[in-house]
Amino acid sequence: MKQSRRKRKKLKLTRFILLLVLVLALGTGGTAFGMVLVSLKDLPAVNWDNLAPNAATLIYDKDGNLVTEIGLENRVPVDIEEVPPVVKKAFLAAEDNRFYQHHGVDLRAIARAAWNNLTSRATQGGSTITQQLVKNCFLTPEQTFKRKIQEAYLAIQLERRYTKNEIFEMYLNWIYFGEGAYGIQAAAYTYFGKDVKDLDLAEAALLAGLPRAPSLYSPYRDLTVATQRRNAVLDSMARYAYITPEQAAEAKRRPIELKASSVKDKQYPYPYFIDYVTEQLVARYGEAKVFREGLKVYTTLDPKIQAYAEAAVADSRNFPATTRDKNGILQPQGAAVVLDPHTGYIKAIVGGREHTQARQWNRATRTRRQPGSAFKPIFVYGPAVDELGLGPASVIDDIPLKFPNWAPTNYDGRYRGLITMRTALTWSVNIAAVKVLQEVTLPKAVAFARELGITTLRPDKEGLASALGGLYEGVTPLEMAGAYGTFANGGVYVEPTAIIRVEERDGTVLEQFTPRKKRVMKPTTAWLITDMLRSVVQQGTGTAAQIGGRPVAGKTGTTDKRENVWFCGYTPELVSVVWIGYDDQKKPLPYGSYGGTYPARIWRQIMSQALAGVPVKDFPRPVGIVTATVDSKSGLLPGPNTPPHHQVTDYFAEGTVPTEVDNTHVLVEICPVSGLLAGEYCPERVAQVRVQLPYTVPEFVEDYNERVPPKTCNLHTVPTVTPVLPPGEEDSTVLRPGSDKNQEEQNILEPQPPNRQHRRWTFPPQVENRPSIPTHPST
Repeated sequence: MKQSRRKRKKLKLTRFILLLVLVLALGTGGTAFGMVLVSLKDLPAVNWDNLAPNAATLIYDKDGNLVTEIGLENRVPVDIEEVPPVVKKAFLAAEDNRFYQHHGVDLRAIARAAWNNLTSRATQGGSTITQQLVKNCFLTPEQTFKRKIQEAYLAIQLERRYTKNEIFEMYLNWIYFGEGAYGIQAAAYTYFGKDVKDLDLAEAALLAGLPRAPSLYSPYRDLTVATQRRNAVLDSMARYAYITPEQAAEAKRRPIELKASSVKDKQYPYPYFIDYVTEQLVARYGEAKVFREGLKVYTTLDPKIQAYAEAAVADSRNFPATTRDKNGILQPQGAAVVLDPHTGYIKAIVGGREHTQARQWNRATRTRRQPGSAFKPIFVYGPAVDELGLGPASVIDDIPLKFPNWAPTNYDGRYRGLITMRTALTWSVNIAAVKVLQEVTLPKAVAFARELGITTLRPDKEGLASALGGLYEGVTPLEMAGAYGTFANGGVYVEPTAIIRVEERDGTVLEQFTPRKKRVMKPTTAWLITDMLRSVVQQGTGTAAQIGGRPVAGKTGTTDKRENVWFCGYTPELVSVVWIGYDDQKKPLPYGSYGGTYPARIWRQIMSQALAGVPVKDFPRPVGIVTATVDSKSGLLPGPNTPPHHQVTDYFAEGTVPTEVDNTHVLVEICPVSGLLAGEYCPERVAQVRVQLPYTVPEFVEDYNERVPPKTCNLHTVPTVTPVLPPGEEDSTVLRPGSDKNQEEQNILEPQPPNRQHRRWTFPPQVENRPSIPTHPST
């Protein structure tokens, strides 16, 4: 009886609604008809081709092999034949059970939705799958009478143009499932880590329940609500006889087991490289063209080198620690770039230790960090060689340096004294770099670095600390790779690019990418810097980057508190840059983290694999490089007093070999007791060759004993005396050969002139120009 009364009540209400609609239509026919005309007149322009599922942009590698497709957001198109029946039935039950019966608009569903909205608190929509598709593709989301008319009209037009299966396929590929997943295939990966064809009944029901309210029903947000929604879909499937009640009950008993699959593994390979290409395309052509118009993009990607780089950065053994921050992101982080310095073609980009979502933050191309001493070749020594004519054998005095608000120090606390520029770069001597920058001047250094592709320098903000990589904004690994590539390419800067050519869907060339090339330094400058950087790897702070038998040039970089560590290096074939640091820019890395440790290790792993099987060749030596022997304490030609161990043979750019002869080495007499200049009354004198400069240095400077002492002996300030005894007598206190008693014990004294016959001509103790490798190389 109750059911009969309920049916009669529904029938009466339905008749009342239909009657009301008829009366309103007759009473206001002209007005209603006018509203329809206005709505259709304002219909937006529709390009039906935008619905095509094959409109995704195709990405190819350097050899023309298809790598992946990219579409709007996280979307992987799938053919309707690949969607299993259980998934189709779940969506039909959840969204449009009469999909295959109506013609775009379902009046029965509209009436049912109106009834439910009037008789219950829950609202229910009457939109068909076709209407939802045109709404998502062509219309704005507001709920107005005008928009509803446009939606119904377009749905009917769509049904006339496409088959039901084509519409269903487009719908499944277009709708949003939450958590950044667009389309059924991406949703299957995002929630269950599997292909759509492998979904079971319970999983299909959960996904079918998401499009109506993705943020509300996502199991990642609320598992209880998601379970209730899934079960409601299962009930609908049973009600419409897609499954039996027993199958629905069994599926309800199954807990939701989420197993998200990363984009890297299931959506597209080489994600950081593809993300970078996507960013470049969107910036150039806009999202609509990139994600909807089916472009063909031929890139510089080398899949093998990219895989080597990804594996090296993902290996926890290559990092000083492995933890996760409050956002669940691995720390510390890392990044790597590999490119061909001659073409500018980027071979590999790795922007982090893992990749979990589309268009994720890319530390290789977007993170700007302080480069530390890795900036010295770019900002200091490059312009010094190119513009000032300095070279590897030019001499700098590594002694304490102080400014009003800053006193630079060397990472190891040492002061080496007079050293060559090669030694300064090999051991990353900070004070030497600051002194050279003073000679170069900041404006010239900024201009030189900009020519090498460093775009963020601010002339009004940079100071002498820039010599040590203390920049106002910082640099990206990609920028550093481009800059170092200039040295590897003989002084020609080639703008890095990841794209070779872009074509329209029909094969018409939209744009051919030709990297910008410009000579920014002399070939001799590039070669001399390269040769000095080879010393860094052969015997300096970068020995961990050695690749047996292959020439390697490179530079380490470590910021003051170890917040950033770098290794930037190259061979004749490839250049690569590696960075490690925390996403929290102020957090220092653990002790033992330096540019010459973990980054150099990653660099070597990537490059040794990338170059496996490649014939070994040397850096080509340009015309205009000569050798000469000079004095290592003055940088001039050896003079008559230059000792052998202060003579060094090195390379020069033709025309820069010194013509003056060294005059800093002088012969002086030293008191062997005080170590100072011999005075008038010193009993013994040692003639030595010392370096004479117009200033003095502290005694802790390592070559202090090779310099002319600043003072005269203060121990022997009065004439010496000798004993006078009566004939035939002797005093037991008089010194005899072998006596251990001091001459001051003599009891009869007589003044004597200085004992000039006790003169020895010697050189001071040799000081090695290249000290032993520090225990903890840091820059």
